[in-house]
Amino acid sequence: MQTLIEFCDHPIETSHYLAQTVNYEFGALDLFIGKVRNFNQNRDVMGVHYEAFIPLAQKILEELCVQAKKETNSDLDIIIIHRLGYLNVGEISILIAVGSKHRNEAFVGCRYLIEQIKHQVPIWKQEHYTDGKSEWVKGHVLCQHE
Repeated sequence: MQTLIEFCDHPIETSHYLAQTVNYEFGALDLFIGKVRNFNQNRDVMGVHYEAFIPLAQKILEELCVQAKKETNSDLDIIIIHRLGYLNVGEISILIAVGSKHRNEAFVGCRYLIEQIKHQVPIWKQEHYTDGKSEWVKGHVLCQHE
């Protein structure tokens, strides 16, 4: 089983990473792509700056991958790529690919990972707004925002 975790300061080329998801034992691949949106919390967004404490983030992501396998009671292939630095609206900030023998385990594993990343991993997001202001944004659970 494969686990790949990377941080990068350049655009995430999804095709490059999807080409690495070749496991002929697996019939499912769930993919999550997070992008910078142009509007958040009633404000127009120009871009986002991401920072991370990489040594600790790497360690926590590795632990989350182990936990995702326990949550699904399955072997999983996992790829997590997170962009750092300044991203414009529309750019990909995170790519998560989870492969498994069956679709449910891939769905559950992928959903588990993105939700835990938002809360546990030391990655910080500073939004920059069209009014010239900026704000550090806290991670949140799905559907607990406007």
